[in-house]
Amino acid sequence: MLKSMRRNKQFLKVFLWAVIATFIVSIFVYFGASGQLGEEGGSGTLAFIGKHKISQDAYTAALRQRIEAMRKQYPDLNKTLIQQLNLPQQTLEEMVTQTLLLDLAKAMNLAATDAEILDKIHSYPVFQRDGKFVGADEYRRILNWNRISISDFENSLRTEVLLTKVVRVLTSGVAVIPDEIWENYRKENETAKLEYLVLEKDKVNLETQPSEAELQAHFEKNKASYQVPEKREAEFIVLIADNLKKEIKVVDADIASYYKDNIAQFKTPETIRVSRIWFSSEGRDPALVRAEAQTVLDRLGGGEDFAALAKKFSKDAKAPEGGDWGTTEWRSLGSAEQDAVEKLAAGALSGLVESEGGLAVLKVTEKTAEATQSLDEVKARIKTILEDEKARALADERIAELAKRARREKSLIVAAQRMNLKTRKTGLLKTGQAFEEIDPSGSISSALFGLKEKDISDPIYTYNGVALAQLQRIAPAHAGTFAEVKDEVGQDVTRERKKERIRERINALRTRLLAETKKGWEDIAKEEGVEFKAINEHKREQYIGTIGENARFDALAFSLPLQAVSEPIDYENGFALLRVLERKEIGRTDLEKVQAAERDKLLEAKKNKFLQSFLAKAREDKKVRIKYDLFLKLNSDLLARFGD
Repeated sequence: MLKSMRRNKQFLKVFLWAVIATFIVSIFVYFGASGQLGEEGGSGTLAFIGKHKISQDAYTAALRQRIEAMRKQYPDLNKTLIQQLNLPQQTLEEMVTQTLLLDLAKAMNLAATDAEILDKIHSYPVFQRDGKFVGADEYRRILNWNRISISDFENSLRTEVLLTKVVRVLTSGVAVIPDEIWENYRKENETAKLEYLVLEKDKVNLETQPSEAELQAHFEKNKASYQVPEKREAEFIVLIADNLKKEIKVVDADIASYYKDNIAQFKTPETIRVSRIWFSSEGRDPALVRAEAQTVLDRLGGGEDFAALAKKFSKDAKAPEGGDWGTTEWRSLGSAEQDAVEKLAAGALSGLVESEGGLAVLKVTEKTAEATQSLDEVKARIKTILEDEKARALADERIAELAKRARREKSLIVAAQRMNLKTRKTGLLKTGQAFEEIDPSGSISSALFGLKEKDISDPIYTYNGVALAQLQRIAPAHAGTFAEVKDEVGQDVTRERKKERIRERINALRTRLLAETKKGWEDIAKEEGVEFKAINEHKREQYIGTIGENARFDALAFSLPLQAVSEPIDYENGFALLRVLERKEIGRTDLEKVQAAERDKLLEAKKNKFLQSFLAKAREDKKVRIKYDLFLKLNSDLLARFGD
């Protein structure tokens, strides 16, 4: 892709944002939309980092830019995928991280010089032709094509250089020693072929339930472990956005206006799928290469299958796939090949195309023009978006009015009655505890722990709507009485009894395995009703299916004699038995061949780990605070514009 950007101006118009997204989205938007470091900007604050703030407008702008940059590459990007990729959390975390690092850079008196900015500009492939800087005029034209001002772009580069500097200074003392390199190399390259049987407590049924006396005895023996955390109770009202939609009216004029203002949402870009047969001239007579290429081109002209000939004659990495370079990878080909592709219609063949190092024959296997969905096609979708937006706005308006009255009356109940609304009690909740279907993320309970008794909260945004609460009661943390923790005690006793039952079964199973050495473990597992698992290449510290991470299992995988049956291996949900079938071991001579690369890889990993630890401590020191209810609301508002 970068080669394509370097050689093809037209392609630059479309894809430059994706190349510089890491700093244009995360830095330029932040400092452009939010103001300089330390200013609040916008209409409200989303995050506090020491003396610095991130405004909700800055965050929304950054997330929107990131999503739009991704949509240029993934036109089908929707709300579900955005959430699965965790883009909102990533965007906010990057903004917090950058604030912490830039603040540290200021404290260290670090700066980015004009010469460093110039070097950075010259280093970007998008601003190069044949390995050289394109020149000031072409540099300005590329930025103008993408509607980016030179000052904004260079300021964002200055910030990127500064971030690189501060990270380099922070991690300069990180080093690796030979023994660390060896242990890491072993961990990544030694493998074991395993079989194991698993018996879980959840698969065991008890004939009788624990008696009251048994529960009481267990409680008395383990009293210290049964602590009841602080809990809080409030009167609250929640306005569910979906319930307000019946009051919302969306007219055709609203839909048409939204369509016009957001037309980019309804565009699908041009797509071109390309196949290629490559004839390398490296170390060969150019005349013979041309003759071979012409022969293949003639055969294609005679109707022979392109994919079959590509598999036979092509000398690039895509030959086994029939020469298919997909819809984006072909843009990394040379400029001559790209120019040839742009001129071809769907199904058409190029002639012989000369490129660096050989000749190519190209075929456009698919071509779809840029298209815009009509208003009629997206009318229902826009109506849903507008209904969601208007319902949320109505909920915000009513909650704001309710909050105003409640503070004046010093009572949420009284204010609610005057607005013909009815409050409910939350019951005692732990911090972060989910509340029914209304608030599965625990936003309401979390908000209660920031209040004093009789305080009225700010609006609390949940996935389903917006709430207002007045704290009524605080139940302090205390040692639990038997009555309070009886359910928890019952769960613990049941868990212990099941664990003991499966301990007996796993020991009996091990005895059978030792006796029936010729029978396969998979067959025995079926007869015994236990789970059979196999791993062809288990590496040290690797996650183990069903069991998870288990130090004893891992140690036995690399120490147990081959074919031996392990002792029962205890893990959280049950027991396992292990057998090692084969083992691939390595020696220090294997490492010698790749020691430099392994050292660099481990050093990079250690630096990243150190930086993560440093940033975690910096967050604590700066008392980073994020208004997660507002975070949820902003995400909900923005993602409502994308289909599920």
